[in-house]
Amino acid sequence: MKKRFTSTFKAQVARELLAGEKTLSQLAAEYEVAATQLSQWKSTVLKGLPSLFEDEHKAIERVKADYERRLEELYSEIGRLTTQLAWLRKKYGLDVEPR
Repeated sequence: MKKRFTSTFKAQVARELLAGEKTLSQLAAEYEVAATQLSQWKSTVLKGLPSLFEDEHKAIERVKADYERRLEELYSEIGRLTTQLAWLRKKYGLDVEPR
């Protein structure tokens, strides 16, 4: 019967592999996992590392774009309200500046 390992377990073992404190053979014996399997997990981790930073960068860019869009909407609203206020003051003869 084939053993199934959780992603948490795989991550823990791969972390230890990358730390380099124990050899591949030692970890294979300790966790009762084939050395070739450990090599595959390490390879998967190393291939996936760049995507972790890309996702973070994309998330930052998305937040920044949302912020810029919202800021533009607010400035637009301020402009509309300022124009309406000036028109109302002129219409009703209230040319006095607010305090």
